[in-house]
Amino acid sequence: MQPRVKLWVEKDGLLVFSDYRAQLLDHIAKTGSISGGAERMGLSYRRAWGKIREIEDNLGVRLVRSEVGGLGGGRTRLTPAGEELLARYRAFRAAAQRWEERRVGK
Repeated sequence: MQPRVKLWVEKDGLLVFSDYRAQLLDHIAKTGSISGGAERMGLSYRRAWGKIREIEDNLGVRLVRSEVGGLGGGRTRLTPAGEELLARYRAFRAAAQRWEERRVGK
């Protein structure tokens, strides 16, 4: 057996961030596109874009910025706020996992 922790972040009772959402942002950052991130997660582009908009609306901050056109097409990047949110969530998640492992004596 291995301890597991399931975490999410709420604001005013709304779920605003979770492992699933962090994974989506991470894939977008790595692929440079929403469609690439969606594909890696087995999501439609529409669903992935909807999740991003939901997070942005609930937090009141822009997480991704898309650049259109150019050679090789456009690109989507995380904004500084998106990068910070992802980094802070990863740190939060790692600390919670370490706490859980110590709690069960692993």
